[in-house]
Formats: sequence, C-alpha cells, structure tokens
Amino acid sequence: MKKFSMVVHSSLQQELADLLRSMQLDNFMFSHIEEHSAQRENDVLLSARDRVVGYVPKVRVDVILDDERALKLVDEIREARPSFKGKGLFWISAVESSGEL
Repeated sequence: MKKFSMVVHSSLQQELADLLRSMQLDNFMFSHIEEHSAQRENDVLLSARDRVVGYVPKVRVDVILDDERALKLVDEIREARPSFKGKGLFWISAVESSGEL
C-alpha cells in the first residue's frame, strides 16, 4: 500500500476534492497547513495579505491506495481539467500497515 500526499493552495481545495471524487476516490483526508518560504512575486494565488505576512495557507490531501493506483493517480491529476499541473507538490510513500482503532 502507498500513501499519496499532495499540497496545494487552500483556494484549490474544493476543485481538488471534486476531482478526487470524480476519480472514484471516496476516502481521502484534508489537513490545513501553512507554507513558510520565499514567495514568488508572480504567484497569482497569493493575496496581498499572504505576501505581507510571509506565509501561504495551503491544504494537504492524503489518500491510501494500492501501489498501482497511487502511481496512476499522479498522471490522472496532471491530465485532469481543471489542471493542477504546476500548482502543487506531491509525494508517495510506503504504508507498512493501516487499519481502524
């Protein structure tokens, strides 16, 4: 099993949720996070407040998938409309075990 994680600007959360639901993924989690880094001046998603305060509100989505599906998911997101290409970061990591408590 793999854990697919993706970080995008918080303004894209609803679009990403809709996209994941359309891909028949009905079990995913969003976490609200803040990115602290040097911001690009040409980033259209940044408000004037974000530029002054020095952080960007973002969300991270996590999905647990089988190995093959996790790798395909990256391509599906890149090819989706609306496109998330260039609008986020992702990583895939191994899950040693999972279950309910």
